[in-house]
Amino acid sequence: MNLFDVYPLFDINIVKAKGSFLWDENENQYLDLYGGHAVISIGHGHPSYVEAIKSQVDKIGFYSNSIVNTLQDALADKLGQLSGYSHFNLFLCNSGAEANENALKIASFTTERKKVIAFRNAFHGRTSGSVAATDNPKIVAPFNSNHEIIFLPFNDEDAFATSIDDSVAAVIIEGIQGVGGIQIPTDSFLQTLRKQCSQHGAMLILDEIQSGYGRTGKFFAHQYAGIEPDLITVAKGMGNGFPIGGVLIHPEIKSWHGMLGTTFGGNHLACAAGLAVLEVIENENLVENAFDVGDYLMNELKQFPQLLDVRGRGLMIGFDLPPNLASLRKDLLSKHRIFTGEAKPNTVRLLPALNVTLNEVDIFLKAMNAELKLKVS
Repeated sequence: MNLFDVYPLFDINIVKAKGSFLWDENENQYLDLYGGHAVISIGHGHPSYVEAIKSQVDKIGFYSNSIVNTLQDALADKLGQLSGYSHFNLFLCNSGAEANENALKIASFTTERKKVIAFRNAFHGRTSGSVAATDNPKIVAPFNSNHEIIFLPFNDEDAFATSIDDSVAAVIIEGIQGVGGIQIPTDSFLQTLRKQCSQHGAMLILDEIQSGYGRTGKFFAHQYAGIEPDLITVAKGMGNGFPIGGVLIHPEIKSWHGMLGTTFGGNHLACAAGLAVLEVIENENLVENAFDVGDYLMNELKQFPQLLDVRGRGLMIGFDLPPNLASLRKDLLSKHRIFTGEAKPNTVRLLPALNVTLNEVDIFLKAMNAELKLKVS
């Protein structure tokens, strides 16, 4: 049987990983500044994380949600403490797409409405509901959603004000657009969304799947705007590679048995992984490290005049390339063994582990300097 060919693949067989580094089968070392779409939040193979999973496997790896699982309570308590949302409730699932799907369901159940406002260039996942809220015709076309989706220009307060009304169930927006090219909602825009949602009885959903968990120098990117959403979706860096996702739910939203469901969500191993991630983030001050190292990295990138529009917050950084630098990302990998990400057509994305060091960032900056000088000459 062959694999279903839906992803372009680098011809690199990674066999070992530690911290911010990877090794292939030929023992070549690579610097990982992408972390699998921001999944690797505390570095590869962190000893506390590895030990937590091994210890849990020895006890119980999985049982269904038909029994008490105190690890879920411990994870919820720690997440509430570190995020500042201890008054919210938590629903655990398996992925970001599933988290957004459930957030849309909650909004529809609660408001008894079906209209959803999303924004251009957004990406919220690949389930039918989350795909429908994703502004990509190639992905959306095969699906019919029960939701009516309205796409609006990003950061356009006037367009939003004329579109929201009492028929809207939810407004969904990323804390920072990832696949959309590291586009940052202004504080004013998020504040307007919050105010208008409250006025019209709509739910504000903050998709923090890529931008959450300390990546931007705050636990959630929307906290720069000083707002409180009704629903916050999380995944990616939540498990450092172990599949886990969740929805943080405002306490005024009432639950009932059967409202949501999941087979694997919140299983024992996933909770052990998620709890270990939070403990490492707390004990090693990784939110602060993301802010400091990210600030340094962005300031250094802005010194390269060839790069266009260096932007981001913390360790969620993007910059655009002019046509003559189109091969930069490929050259960084083939010549310097550095993994980065992209958002088409011309944005390079950097999403390193939150414990990346200044020395590791300097390896990247040295390679950037060499390549950009080469392109000029």
